[in-house]
Amino acid sequence: MEPMRRTLLGTLAALTLLASTACTVTQKDPDYVPPAPLPPLEQLTQAPLTDAAKYAAGQDVLSFATADRNVVCSLTSAKGRHVNLPYEQNGFSDSNNNKLATVPVAHCELAAYPKPAPTDITDDCGGTGLGYLGGVALLTPKTAAYGECRSGVTQQEAEFGPDGSRKGPISQLPVLDDGQNLERNGLRCSAYNGGVACGNVSAGVAFFVSRDHYELIPAAGKQASQTASDAPKTP
Repeated sequence: MEPMRRTLLGTLAALTLLASTACTVTQKDPDYVPPAPLPPLEQLTQAPLTDAAKYAAGQDVLSFATADRNVVCSLTSAKGRHVNLPYEQNGFSDSNNNKLATVPVAHCELAAYPKPAPTDITDDCGGTGLGYLGGVALLTPKTAAYGECRSGVTQQEAEFGPDGSRKGPISQLPVLDDGQNLERNGLRCSAYNGGVACGNVSAGVAFFVSRDHYELIPAAGKQASQTASDAPKTP
């Protein structure tokens, strides 16, 4: 009987070990439809705020990149058109601009991006009507805009565009993970839905930007502007 007892005990031990190490196999529900992403202002309102210390990029500036490195943004300040950015040359500190009011802004650049819709072109570029390009979004406490007049590429394109170096100041910035939310001086930015939303929740003004879509949400009472998902991209 003793050999049979040992055999039974060995079998029970093997079964116990198999049960304790068995893997659970999860199968996807073919009928499951994921919920639609929240509208930008709802995302900015509901997403929990992230500790800003990791994203400090100079005096009173928060900067981050998205996980795919297609978007870089800063919660910073501007004097007129001069935005204080740690990775772009700018005239923010020029003494000639000290007479201009300093306002909080959110500024984003994209490596791949849609063209601006004709209704969102807000500058005639020195009377030429040429050179108004997408790839840049700017939020002030009262307005949201997409595009700007420029003759060259942004630092984000230079680093992460098709011919980008993948090296430079932007490559050193921390990533804001999907769903995270940062705030500075009443403005918020959240990485989600393949891009970034930035807004002033209390004023109801915001933008959303991604590689194939952008949306401008103006203050209450004004019509929102957005591109189609198949809008042509630059570059």
